[in-house]
Amino acid sequence: MTNEVVMNFTANGLLAFGGSPVMAKEPEEVEDIASVAGALVLNIGTVRKEDIETMIKAGQAANKAGVPVLLDPVGAGATSFRKNAVQRIVDEVDVAVVKGNAGEIAALADIPLNVKGVDADESGDAEEIASRAAGKLQTLVVVTGETDVISDGQERLTSSHGTPLLGSITGAGCLLGSLMAACMSVEKDHKKAALFALEFYNRAAERAAKKVGGPGTFIPHLLDELGKADG
Repeated sequence: MTNEVVMNFTANGLLAFGGSPVMAKEPEEVEDIASVAGALVLNIGTVRKEDIETMIKAGQAANKAGVPVLLDPVGAGATSFRKNAVQRIVDEVDVAVVKGNAGEIAALADIPLNVKGVDADESGDAEEIASRAAGKLQTLVVVTGETDVISDGQERLTSSHGTPLLGSITGAGCLLGSLMAACMSVEKDHKKAALFALEFYNRAAERAAKKVGGPGTFIPHLLDELGKADG
């Protein structure tokens, strides 16, 4: 259940990576689909009021079936509607991983940062934000940025790969969250799954960036690189 703006890009990225995406948010079928999926992504990028109930319904069905849930709180600190939506989800669904930029994660942990849309002031310490949010939410937290941080509140892992071109296209973060969920479907250690997805994705982006002249040609090259096994 993801951002409608970039649904096609996300689906193509998952297919290139080896996943099998199903995009569904009809209330009458989400429980059935979530209960048999390898993992469930709840991405609030284009969330509407009626979507919140459906996401919770899908999340609870996934919990009952033992399917891991990844929450991508896109723009969570930008409006009270988004923040309240995310809060409802984390209150009513057992979320395995929360992935977002510093501003989005800080909003969940009530750490003051300036947020506008999906962008954020990343002057805060990403490791502190990740640790505090993980402790508060009692789940694994991934803070993305120039240095990506993974924290369960006790242990922290970091990764510093990628390219500025990822910030020049829409949906880079949404696709990353979906790749993490795909990894979680086959790797029960969610820290390992998140780290592998980060490293594979960002190294693929680095390789793609060497072949392009700008964001328009970056996307197809990124998809090509995601399909390679040597990431």
